[in-house]
Amino acid sequence: MNYQWYPGHMTKARRMMEENIKLIDLVIELVDARIPLASRNPDIDALGRNKSRLILLNKSDLADERANRAWKEYFKAQGLYVLEVNSQSGSGIKQIHGLVQEACKEKIERDRKRGILNRPVRAMVVGIPNVGKSTFINSFAGKACTKTGNKPGVTKGKQWIRLNKSLELLDTPGILWPKFENQEVGLKLALIGSMNDSVVSVEEMAVDLIGMLKERYAGALAKRYEVEEQQEAFALLEEIARKRGCLLKGEELDTEKAAALFMDDFRSGRLGRITLEMPPG
Repeated sequence: MNYQWYPGHMTKARRMMEENIKLIDLVIELVDARIPLASRNPDIDALGRNKSRLILLNKSDLADERANRAWKEYFKAQGLYVLEVNSQSGSGIKQIHGLVQEACKEKIERDRKRGILNRPVRAMVVGIPNVGKSTFINSFAGKACTKTGNKPGVTKGKQWIRLNKSLELLDTPGILWPKFENQEVGLKLALIGSMNDSVVSVEEMAVDLIGMLKERYAGALAKRYEVEEQQEAFALLEEIARKRGCLLKGEELDTEKAAALFMDDFRSGRLGRITLEMPPG
């Protein structure tokens, strides 16, 4: 399957970000802790190259703890500020203010020397679709400032949010990039729900994910579904369908329904804490 999804509003969103970057002191980039590299839009790197950068490993509660630590070290080694957060529960959110001040200390010092006091840091919040930007902003602000949803494309335009005297956030729509050079990146983005499920084959995704889990997290499928893992991925999906009673007329297995159920189990963390990629090197 060829993974690609770039609806028209993303081109408009990218232009809006380019126009507003000159107003910004800091880029806060949310990545999905289960795929921290695949969920980084390379366009954002180009856009924010002269700005202070803070990477938030969001949904860190769904990712492998050992992998979270490895990814933090990886990003720190690149000179980026980094923090594990869970926007749903608010875990890690209180530490962000201190990191923002640390990341922008040169800018704050420059302002002070010019006699500009109390000008708030302006941060652009960026990330791919469905990475949890709106949930993060609402959690950070302590109130509902933005629309949220567990599907990509909820935020459509820009929105300024003044958190306090020292920090303003610019919320931006989630954007992908026009062409995935590596289809493995496309697959991982589809797996975490950053593409609309209607444009991909959920059954094919499930088979690919079963293959990954057999290799990286042996025993996770057996524990959740009481299945025998020593068989091909599609046969495993069939066995999950059998165990979960996903049947069509005439007792035929409904592997499409089983695939949707399996993907939901993965995305919600019911399969355990899973990370699909480790830092390079």
